[in-house]
Amino acid sequence: MSVMKPPSEVSVAGVENAFVERVYDKISSVYDVAFGPILQPGRLRAMAVMAPGPGTRVLEVGVGTGLNLSLYPKACQVTGIDFSQRMLSRAEERVSREGLDARLFQMDAADLRFSDNSFDVVYAPYVISVVPDPLIVLKEMHRVCAGGGRLIVLNHFRSEWPVLSRLERWLSPLTVHVGFKSDVDRDALFGDAGLWPSSVERVNRPRMWSLVTVRK
Repeated sequence: MSVMKPPSEVSVAGVENAFVERVYDKISSVYDVAFGPILQPGRLRAMAVMAPGPGTRVLEVGVGTGLNLSLYPKACQVTGIDFSQRMLSRAEERVSREGLDARLFQMDAADLRFSDNSFDVVYAPYVISVVPDPLIVLKEMHRVCAGGGRLIVLNHFRSEWPVLSRLERWLSPLTVHVGFKSDVDRDALFGDAGLWPSSVERVNRPRMWSLVTVRK
């Protein structure tokens, strides 16, 4: 594994895109089974909070196998991006199989190929703890979000409990091998990005994941 210095104190674990891509290429065939049902309550809650109306332009960063795509109302405009081609291929198959309306692109979340202010909602479900540099990704999400729009981040963040927090920090260089960093610091991440959440809600069971909303 090629290691990079992580930004600020957001996480002690560092990875590169090529490593992340290899991990997700390997787990793409079992992703829906391994991470579908257990994380679905958070996805459903995020969609309820998002409540996209007709014509709402949504960018889903880290669309994966497309587990969220059938949850969007048909009248909104959905664009999804992912770095792993194998994950994205499964999303494309889902779109075709279920007759869904979504644009899908292979793209680096840290280098979004969209103009400033392109989307009303920029949504990152379970992806911030996956990317090499969460701070750059969050800044890119903010850049492409239109004024008055929202950033919605659904993710596991490092525990506020000291003992569990230390354990997550210790485990993080190991958990990257199964696809995520266990120790991303929510306050450091959003603080370094100069963003202040308008709401933070615990989701899933156990409530180890957070749904964070930022208004631009």
